[in-house]
Amino acid sequence: MLYYLHLYSAHLGILNVFKYISFRAMGAAITALVFSWLLGKPMIRLLKRLKAGQPIRGKEVVRDLAALHETKSGTPTMGGLLILFAVSFSCLLWVIPQNKFFWLTLLSMLFMGAVGFLDDFRKVVQKKHYGIPGKVKLVAQGLVGAIVGVVLFSDPETCKHAQRLTIPFLKELNAIDIGWLAIPFFILVVMGSSNAVNLTDGLDGLAAGCSIGVAFVYAVFSYVSGRADMSSYLLIPYVKGVGELTIFCSALIGACMGFLWYNCYPAAVFMGDTGSLAIGSALGVVAIIIGQELLLVIAGGIFVIEALSVILQVASYKLTGKRIFAMAPLHHHFELKGWSETAVTIRFWILSLLFGLLALSSLKIR
Repeated sequence: MLYYLHLYSAHLGILNVFKYISFRAMGAAITALVFSWLLGKPMIRLLKRLKAGQPIRGKEVVRDLAALHETKSGTPTMGGLLILFAVSFSCLLWVIPQNKFFWLTLLSMLFMGAVGFLDDFRKVVQKKHYGIPGKVKLVAQGLVGAIVGVVLFSDPETCKHAQRLTIPFLKELNAIDIGWLAIPFFILVVMGSSNAVNLTDGLDGLAAGCSIGVAFVYAVFSYVSGRADMSSYLLIPYVKGVGELTIFCSALIGACMGFLWYNCYPAAVFMGDTGSLAIGSALGVVAIIIGQELLLVIAGGIFVIEALSVILQVASYKLTGKRIFAMAPLHHHFELKGWSETAVTIRFWILSLLFGLLALSSLKIR
């Protein structure tokens, strides 16, 4: 709501900066970061009082890995609440409140955060080891994708755009019209992104650090997609009003940085499904709205690799009775091969940065 301060710029010229997305995006990132810092310790204390500690159960993991992670037992989870609160508070300050794309993204994130919270609560507080059924999570993710699709299709300004699938790097081809198949595709995008981030959240700081890079890529693309001059020059879809998602992505960057302050090794808190499902769905929804769904495969390369490692592991074991990796997701494979947890995390961060740079490079290819 600080946006409206620019209306008083005639009395105080400096207030005109509140009109600019770039300034508000920076403000949103800093606000979310500081909010996370300030709220982090009180939230960790609250989670400890609620006995929301993460159990490490030897029966559910490889014995060697259970030994490696033994010290993590009892660490508070559901820390994703910190990210949700920080993003919501920051965005409500800095985003134009009438922007429909912002609300669609924020509500999708909060909805999946609530699903993740219920799952975490059942596992760590009620001691129901498997939380809510996986099918329930998939239905919730599918519902988010379907609602986003219906909203975009019901608006004449976004209907045509929503039916076109943009191919990264192939600017001459520009986009393929997939019509109503877009809605099941949106469902697939949200399911894939939400579950991929969830699978990556297995080491201290891993998911939060990788999410920062992906959110930055989509902050840039949201800004460019919301400007007719830039989008026309770079041959990417222009969507009026989508520039406000730059502020949402910036708030997510700040919130993840603030959370990482407490989540880096050795973690004082885990994000749990509360954070991972929410972040993944939010990134998927942003990608859908700006028409850059396939770019998520590149920008979120680490998430894709982690998810594929699980798929390949399960398929190989069912078909041949043999495992490809020592354990899936892939980060656990490297742990069991002797890499330290911090080495795995930092190396995956580096790869995530490279994937992000590759995704950004598509802006310059014409």
